[in-house]
Amino acid sequence: MIRSFDLIDVLYLIAAARWTLMLTAVAFIGAALVGMIVAVLRVVPLTPLRWLAAFYIQVVQGTPLLVWLFALYFGLSIIGLSVNAWIAAAVAFSIYGGAFLGEIWRGALISISKTQWEAGASLGLSFFEQLRHVIVPQSIRVATPPTVGFLVQLIKNTSLAATIGLVELTREGQLTSAATFRPFTVYLTVAALYFTMCFPLTQWSRSLERKSNGAR
Repeated sequence: MIRSFDLIDVLYLIAAARWTLMLTAVAFIGAALVGMIVAVLRVVPLTPLRWLAAFYIQVVQGTPLLVWLFALYFGLSIIGLSVNAWIAAAVAFSIYGGAFLGEIWRGALISISKTQWEAGASLGLSFFEQLRHVIVPQSIRVATPPTVGFLVQLIKNTSLAATIGLVELTREGQLTSAATFRPFTVYLTVAALYFTMCFPLTQWSRSLERKSNGAR
């Protein structure tokens, strides 16, 4: 039965947006953990580990995110492993985001002058002590703007979770559109909600980038 698009539908969409934000938070934490490992492996003085991290990045960045979602949610069920949509989405976004954050943070680490590494070594610091006390504190300023920019992309990419049945903002929009037969109005509202979530972060990222460039 087709019904009208009312205020209650807008409230349902707003309520669904909280699941988008929750999925983003979980995915970003997972991606950050993976990204830290990848970034460190990319700069360690052990060639096999650098190659391993580079291979991971090439594979993940060269594969659509949708493939990871389908592989974890539908693919594992083929071999008898039933995976919850939330877990599949969180793992897929963590794997995917880890490759991108790893490259962002690697770029920030290698942007620090080589003399800073040499200064740490001259003090008798180990490689990981140099990272912790000398390199990472300086690279945070460089890494923050692109990290916030990636977070914006992650919020929008969570819409792909609708393909495996996870009811977040986009999926709720699909259900509401089917019930009201008002796709233009529904998806315009969905777009407005995504814009509301992403625009402040976009402005913050640009502000941080301007400050970072001005400080150089």
